[in-house]
Amino acid sequence: MAVYDGLFRVTGLEGWCSSGGPNEGPLTMAELLAQANGTQVEGAPAPSIPLMETPFPSLDTLNKSCSSIPRSRDMTQAVEEGFLAIKNPLKVVLDPLTQPLSWMLDLSLDGFQATPWFIMIPLLVVIAWFSTKKIGVTVLVALSFLFMAFIDFYDDAISTLSIIFVCTIISVLLGVPIGIAMSRSDTMQRMTIPVLDMLQTLPTFVYLIPLIFLFSVTESKLYGIAIILYAIVPVIRLTDLGIRLVDKDVIEAADAFGMSNRQKLWGVQVPLALPNIMAGINQTIMMSLAMVVIASLVSAPGLGVKVLAGIRNLELGVGLVAGFSIVLLAVILDRSTKAALGRIDSSVRQ
Repeated sequence: MAVYDGLFRVTGLEGWCSSGGPNEGPLTMAELLAQANGTQVEGAPAPSIPLMETPFPSLDTLNKSCSSIPRSRDMTQAVEEGFLAIKNPLKVVLDPLTQPLSWMLDLSLDGFQATPWFIMIPLLVVIAWFSTKKIGVTVLVALSFLFMAFIDFYDDAISTLSIIFVCTIISVLLGVPIGIAMSRSDTMQRMTIPVLDMLQTLPTFVYLIPLIFLFSVTESKLYGIAIILYAIVPVIRLTDLGIRLVDKDVIEAADAFGMSNRQKLWGVQVPLALPNIMAGINQTIMMSLAMVVIASLVSAPGLGVKVLAGIRNLELGVGLVAGFSIVLLAVILDRSTKAALGRIDSSVRQ
């Protein structure tokens, strides 16, 4: 006798429950554990349960009293079957739209890896100097890449950097227009905020689950889409926030000069919101780096592969050194973008 048998007798649903027949779906986790522990005894009466220990009437609990009620495994199986039913039509639409992302990632990887170290490292140092104009940041970039090259982690670091480069550019190209559209329409903002909240709170591993079913693990766009979806949120939010925070008096002055909406946007609002936009780009870069490590589970090259190898092979040294290299890469990217943000902020204030 199950816990809620009496409930279905009192409500007169006993006949409906018995019409469901035996369950032929997959076993629940509780049933699998009971089988493994040898605690499931066929035909044995269920022990009486004290009132304080009465289980919550969940799907699995109710199913024991009424076989017509689906179990939680039936629900998750239905979700899976529904996704698989739309997989092929969805793939037909998404494949041509996302194929350029694979080409960009592959070309970027080939280009970064084909460039000799004695050209790439000085080039990165020059870029750091011209973007920051700070000797400390420039020296940090030079020493970090020389250190990673010295310990033979240079190729992995460059692969990670190339992925971040492509995904950040695409995130900015998509995110800034979306943020501008949100700032100009309250309706657009109300529609977009729930999506951004979902993308920001969704566990990183969950991004990979539907993509693995849609694309082959040999395709670069598999991890590229996951990185972009995860990293695009800050630049959208801060672009919207930056434009909305522009002083109303400045907008009124622009109106007094007879500026059109487009002139106000590109001549007043975007320049004044640029520090916030750059802060969003900084956070997008950091989130791209975080997701690149997770994406190594689905064939993304770079330092994440070393971390994964350290975990799989229980090689503590490999994992720690790879993790330290990721920290170095994060520090130089963060310091460089913050220094560039400081320069932009100073120029805007002037």
